[in-house]
Amino acid sequence: MRTIACFEAAKGLLVILAGLGLLALIHRDVQAIAEEIVRHFHLNPASRVPRIFLEAAGTADGPRLKLLALGAFGYATLRLAEAWGLWRGRAWAEWLGIVSGGIYLPLEVYELFLSVTPVKIGTFLVNLAVVGVLVHARVAARRA
Repeated sequence: MRTIACFEAAKGLLVILAGLGLLALIHRDVQAIAEEIVRHFHLNPASRVPRIFLEAAGTADGPRLKLLALGAFGYATLRLAEAWGLWRGRAWAEWLGIVSGGIYLPLEVYELFLSVTPVKIGTFLVNLAVVGVLVHARVAARRA
């Protein structure tokens, strides 16, 4: 359980950093920064993912960045609360992890049907393992 708690805390902290990064982009030329990132990694701006990234950057204004950062902080709060609860052995945190992790499983399966990549397989397997461990813990607690 503590391993999952650390994993959830790491996700929460990573998302906080992403939210702070979004806030740092306010009042900056997001489009130019995105174009520089695409150039730096030698990506083809006409291919699918870089094009989506560049289009999103083109619409990123101050209010939208603030809203995205707020969403990131909300998600991070949920992950950190779950991590704290799992670390402390709280049943509500196990349920929270089951529901919040289980929501993604059908989407991850759908994505795997579209295309199979090592990242997609890894994400699905890790999420499935986390949900499986949490379900097992809830079933064991109910039997006890």
